Amino acid sequence: MLTITVPGVELFNDETKKFSTTETTVLELEHSLVSLSKWESKWQIPFLGKEAKTNEQIIDYIKLMCLSPGVPDETFKRLSGPNYEDINKYINATQTATWFREEPNQPVNREIITAEIIYYWMISLQIPLECEEWHLNRLFTLVRVLNQKNAPKKKQNTQSAAEQRRALNEARLKQYSTTG
Repeated sequence: MLTITVPGVELFNDETKKFSTTETTVLELEHSLVSLSKWESKWQIPFLGKEAKTNEQIIDYIKLMCLSPGVPDETFKRLSGPNYEDINKYINATQTATWFREEPNQPVNREIITAEIIYYWMISLQIPLECEEWHLNRLFTLVRVLNQKNAPKKKQNTQSAAEQRRALNEARLKQYSTTG
């Protein structure tokens, strides 16, 4: 969860000729499958797609990430540059200590990822639905770990298997001082 502070501002009302101030607001935000699903339901486009989002879509996603109750819409219009930086860092954070060794020449998956695809992964991998509230990158890591752990063991290619047997045979010849 990310907690950010939206600073209050002083406003001048031309009609009443009076100043007013808005209060500083603390927002609790969660980048999760729940917020992604709500956003896609409203906008009917993939959130994780390559297309750039409009300012309205970005602010709307931040609203849907918000766990703080009763936040007025005008608060989201007051988000500062540092607030947006903090939100982007949080969204892009891995949120896990797990890392993966990237295989060379691995094919790139061009599947469009939507909330329903992620729910499908969760159901097929028997991930509890409570995990829909996890940080989205942490959920993706869990899906990847389960896929790797459940995948069949890769067969060794013929050349490396032959090299391994040759090395074992040479070690045994040296160990027993024989010529074969």
